[in-house]
Parts: sequence; structure tokens; C-alpha cells
Amino acid sequence: MATPSSHSSKAGTKGVPRQHRRRQMLEAATEEFGRHGYAAASLPAIAARVGVTKTLLHQYFGTKEDLYVACLVPVGDRLLDTIRAAMGEGGAAPHTPLRVLHSIFTALEGQREAWFVLYDTTLPPGGEAARRASAYWSAIDRLAAGGTAELLRSAGSTDPLDADALKYVWRDLVATLVRWWVKHPEQTPEAMTRRCARLFAAAATLTPE
Repeated sequence: MATPSSHSSKAGTKGVPRQHRRRQMLEAATEEFGRHGYAAASLPAIAARVGVTKTLLHQYFGTKEDLYVACLVPVGDRLLDTIRAAMGEGGAAPHTPLRVLHSIFTALEGQREAWFVLYDTTLPPGGEAARRASAYWSAIDRLAAGGTAELLRSAGSTDPLDADALKYVWRDLVATLVRWWVKHPEQTPEAMTRRCARLFAAAATLTPE
């Protein structure tokens, strides 16, 4: 799993307002799920990081799966909203992919491991967690399919297989770039976007005429 981009420390919660304590728990859980995956994530470790008991964690969120869903929903909603907004600014302009990438990096900054909460391959099949995650994956894939198809049309290609292939390339490219970024915490969203622009420009020179 991912190397964490943030380092939470144990924080006492005596006298802490309920909403603030709940936020502390969610931040610690997001980091734990992102670092280790759902299957290996430890509820006692999450509780210890915040300075509460496992029993209190259950009182706030219920089961482990309930806690995961509570972490997933804000991450999924935030990424969907930011991708939609980025794609809506200028349609299928050539710089749209960079704008989308910048929006993703910006949305994840400060909690980069949240990406791995959304794309967790260890979720138990058939449960609420897997269902919710799958719904987010499908929504993001639909945005990617529409965006790549529009980008190809603007370049003069209407081949549906081109569009399908590019959707898969784009999906894997984004995941790979985020994984690299997580391993380089010194890289800001702006620096990553500039790096991607350089990589795209270099890749364009490899295209046969």
C-alpha cells in the first residue's frame, strides 16, 4: 500500500467537542485504510492514534465497514466534484488533462493516502463498502470515457476503439502518477502538474509522423 503523506500523532480527546473528535477519528482512519488497505487496517491502531478506545470508535461509527464508508464518501465526493469542475472549464481543450490532474493533486493534498481508500482492492466483495467504492469507480470512469472521447474528437478521431483504449491508458496513468507523487511528499500539486506537462510534451515527440 501507500507510504503516508501525513504523519498523525496520538492526540488526547478529553474535553474535545464531539465533531472535532469525530474528525480526528476520520483522519486517522483514512490514513490507516490508505496505508494498509481495508483488510489489514487495524481499528485498535486507529483508536490509539487518536487517543480513544476501540469501544468509543465503534460507538461513533459502528463496524469497520461503516468506518471505511465514512472515510470513503467524502473522498469520493471530493474527487468527483473536482474532476467535473476541471472538465467543465473549456471542454475538450488540449490542456484539459493537465487541468484534471492538477485538480486531483489539489484535492488530495494534505491527505494523499485518501486515493488508496477510494481504490482499495482488499474490500470484502458484496458488502456495502465494495458497492459504494464501485459506484465511485464507475462515475469516475464515465467522466474519463467522456473526456477522452471528446479530446480525440477535437483531434479529428472518431474511432470508438481509440476512445476506449485511451480511457484505459488515462485511468492507469492517473493511478501511476498519484502513486509516484505519494512517494515524493516534497512535490506540490503545482510542481506535479508542471512535471506532467513536461512528460506529456516529451511523449508527444515520440509520436510517429
